[in-house]
Amino acid sequence: MEIYESLKNSVLDYDADGAERYAHQIVDEGLDPIAGLDAISEAMQVVGEGYASRELWLPDLVGAADVSQKALPILEEEIHRRGQETKSLGTVVIGTVLGDIHTIGKSMVGVLLVAAGFRVIDVGADIGTEAFVDAVKENEADILALSALLTTTAPEQGKVIEALKEARLRDRVKIMVGGGAITQGFADSIGADGYGATAPGAVDLAKSLVSAG
Repeated sequence: MEIYESLKNSVLDYDADGAERYAHQIVDEGLDPIAGLDAISEAMQVVGEGYASRELWLPDLVGAADVSQKALPILEEEIHRRGQETKSLGTVVIGTVLGDIHTIGKSMVGVLLVAAGFRVIDVGADIGTEAFVDAVKENEADILALSALLTTTAPEQGKVIEALKEARLRDRVKIMVGGGAITQGFADSIGADGYGATAPGAVDLAKSLVSAG
């Protein structure tokens, strides 16, 4: 239908107001919200492929991510209200840890995960351990992706993992870490399940984690 194409184009045109308006229209008119998610996913795939081929750049990824986040919560709330189920590779909660306000890397990974077929819950930046635990629990996350760009905030990733253990949720979720301050050695030391050095690499890691169960 035309409205789904309009939603897709609003993401490709970085039109946040349009994306939000079309998402609300889909809900208000009783249309299929899952088809709306599919339209956004198609747009993200176009952006992701454009970035991979160097036809698009980092601001394009960030812009598409920001626009999609205007529409996704509206559609997901309606899907939940209807009791519908979506087809996806899994649910990923992603965010930047407490004390760190950097979002670019996180947004890049989020866009590419959506394009790959994951349901992505972006909780934002400067997020405390309790908020991560709550998000994992509320969304029944398959993967928690933690970002840290600063050496001073990297230890927060370990604190989140410990908090998940205390909440008895650690065995239910795979944890992947990344960011400028993170190395494979650090990831191993805090008990993460995987480390992604690049955004495309993080997507490959997420796929391997869900396939491994």
